[in-house]
Amino acid sequence: MSEETVIRQCAPTLAGIKTGSLFSCEYGDKEELKKEIKAFNRNYVSRGLCLIPLRYDRKRVLLYLYRPKGLRKDLEDDLAKKVLEEEGYPWAMPERCVAKLIRRLKEDGDFPHEIGLFLSYPPEDVKGFIDNRACNYKCSGIWKVYSDVDRARKMFSRYRKCTETYCRLWQKGSCMDQLAVND
Repeated sequence: MSEETVIRQCAPTLAGIKTGSLFSCEYGDKEELKKEIKAFNRNYVSRGLCLIPLRYDRKRVLLYLYRPKGLRKDLEDDLAKKVLEEEGYPWAMPERCVAKLIRRLKEDGDFPHEIGLFLSYPPEDVKGFIDNRACNYKCSGIWKVYSDVDRARKMFSRYRKCTETYCRLWQKGSCMDQLAVND
């Protein structure tokens, strides 16, 4: 797991403008990867960040970088609670919701569509995606939009600009320690 990959895939989360980001990377040795994840968490937990593996698949791992405080706030939304409740999540306990998400990724053949709630997608759009089976959306970008197109386009732009800025700063010599903001 390279620093460059984390910055390219998770800049808005590192910047504190998005609750969570997913990214996939190759790994050679599972135990070595676990050590890297533990080291990352030791270094960044004080900044409000947590990195966890969601699913291992052959020599790739799906990782979730998130801000637990942000996730708690996101899951307090009434529609988010309803979506999670319908899928059997204990919405009042974000840590247990993440554990349930991991189980769903391991057990189910389909990708759990409620994952958008863990990534700062608007609950209306997550619900719209589920109800419409990924069809009938108004526009798409980072996610498929079923509600407020203007708000979504502004968020897409904000996330894109953040990623461009962070990648430029990293290429000019900034390290993740300098780019990861405190909660």
